[in-house]
Amino acid sequence: MMNKPFEWPVRVYYEDTDAQAVVYYANYFRFMERARTEWLRALGVDQVAMMKDERRIFVVTQTKAQFISPARLNDELIVTAALGQQTRATFEIIQDIYRNSLDGELLVRGGVIAAYLDADTMKPKRVPPSLFEEKLS
Repeated sequence: MMNKPFEWPVRVYYEDTDAQAVVYYANYFRFMERARTEWLRALGVDQVAMMKDERRIFVVTQTKAQFISPARLNDELIVTAALGQQTRATFEIIQDIYRNSLDGELLVRGGVIAAYLDADTMKPKRVPPSLFEEKLS
């Protein structure tokens, strides 16, 4: 089910931290959102064109995160994204956040479940089988 995950580097900036000088918990979700977007882009999924031309969108229906260890100011993080289980109209994206590399300390284990919807009716649509296949450039 899960091959090598997509990796997206993130550096922790001052604006990402809280009063205790660690990454504020909600910002991990922002890091994961960026990695998901870049993963989809790397797969050739153009979300703007998908909405404009096909009238289809992704909507996050569930998120989860297990906070294992804190990230701190100036840390270099690797945020992953990989396709998990799929149903007819939903798909899971498994995401982890590591310090420095995939071999580094696991900081957060999480992910989302997203639905594939008709942009006009907001009703679920079948996820096209080819959506998550890597496109050859």
